[in-house]
Amino acid sequence: MASEWIPMGAGLSMGLGAIGSGIGIGMLANGALQSLGRNPEARGPIQQNMILAIAFTEAIAIYSLVVAILILFVL
Repeated sequence: MASEWIPMGAGLSMGLGAIGSGIGIGMLANGALQSLGRNPEARGPIQQNMILAIAFTEAIAIYSLVVAILILFVL
């Protein structure tokens, strides 16, 4: 009975993780581009911090992938 909901849970986990990560990266890029438009001389620190924040945001999507794989193959 519960085994028929396992693929749905895995898909929901991955889908929400990907949507959240995509929205987060979009907001990060928006903020970085606005900052660059206002202060082009600060390109280096803005770019460095943006790349670091994008890496952390992508980690959320990877965690949701791991959770989806665990749901599919462990439960």
